[in-house]
Amino acid sequence: MNNERQADGIRWSVADSIGRITLDRPEKANTIGVPQGAAFALAVDEVLAAHPRVVLLTGTGKIFCAGGDLDAMTRPGVQTDEMVGRILDPFHPAVERLSRAPIPVVCALNGAVGGAGVGLALCGDTVITTASMKLRTGYAAIALSPDAGASYFLARRVGSERAKQLFFYSEPIDSARCLALGIVDAVHADAEFAAATEALVSRLAAAATGSMARIKQLCEGIDARSLHDHLALERRLLQEASRQPDAAEGIRAFLEKRAPRFTGS
Repeated sequence: MNNERQADGIRWSVADSIGRITLDRPEKANTIGVPQGAAFALAVDEVLAAHPRVVLLTGTGKIFCAGGDLDAMTRPGVQTDEMVGRILDPFHPAVERLSRAPIPVVCALNGAVGGAGVGLALCGDTVITTASMKLRTGYAAIALSPDAGASYFLARRVGSERAKQLFFYSEPIDSARCLALGIVDAVHADAEFAAATEALVSRLAAAATGSMARIKQLCEGIDARSLHDHLALERRLLQEASRQPDAAEGIRAFLEKRAPRFTGS
């Protein structure tokens, strides 16, 4: 899948082992309505089906994603609860598929984040942002509750009590505080953000895909396993990895003091 596809404000492509999904509706603050929810689901399916080694989720303009399309939800004759259901029916499963993909997922926040954008912003394994980014949960301010995994991903990063407070207060949080709280993993000057993003995804695309998948499996399922079961899984996955060509290449490259050339196993 080398040709870029687009539909309803979502663009996606896979090239050079990098899958890219871009929220491209800057005139509407990259908000998510019914068409965007469906297009995002299609983008996730097609990108993952092309078997990239890393996925980059980002946006265009000054806002990463302001959340749901409130204008569309409140038009005359529209039942807001029914509209919410129509948006989330394809959108929620797509967020889950992307988050659980057995490859690194990088969320690069090009600008402000709010509402459902919080879920999208934090669904990846690594979250980087511009220095000018501000995050606002926003739900409580309009008497709504979180969606798109916002409460799950935020609580996983900062703890349930801290997440609850951030949702209660709905106050803007600048990038420096987001970094201090662990909401994001790195902050880059706006002028350096694009280059930093490309350097990161290129580095991950060159990694051993099987190793990335096993690391992700071990770390994400830790709460559901006892130490005994976790150690058994570590042993099984390590032995499985050690049989792969990439492991032989990695060890050989380390001993020869050179960069490894992984094939993806």
